[in-house]
Amino acid sequence: MSANLNLVKIQDRLLQVILAPQITEKATRIADQNQQIAFKVRTDATKPEIMAAVELVFKVEVQSVTVVNVKGKEKRAGRIMGRRKDWKKAYVSLKPGQEINFAAGE
Repeated sequence: MSANLNLVKIQDRLLQVILAPQITEKATRIADQNQQIAFKVRTDATKPEIMAAVELVFKVEVQSVTVVNVKGKEKRAGRIMGRRKDWKKAYVSLKPGQEINFAAGE
């Protein structure tokens, strides 16, 4: 019974790791050239967690994961300086023949 509970906790954690796909000009260029997809992920996510989460959510096989910590931009409102939150970006390389189609719902 407790093994089943642990499995549910692990799956819940994996479903929370990926926050959103990064759809930018740079991400599109990288996807075309290197067959990589960029995702915004939790700042405490590890490479094995990201790999398992992508495989669980999108039902594809992942070859490798590269992670980038992105510093938040400094912003100002009048004389007050502020800073956006730091965040983490993951570039996921899929195995040959694998593909993620984000427009499948249309």
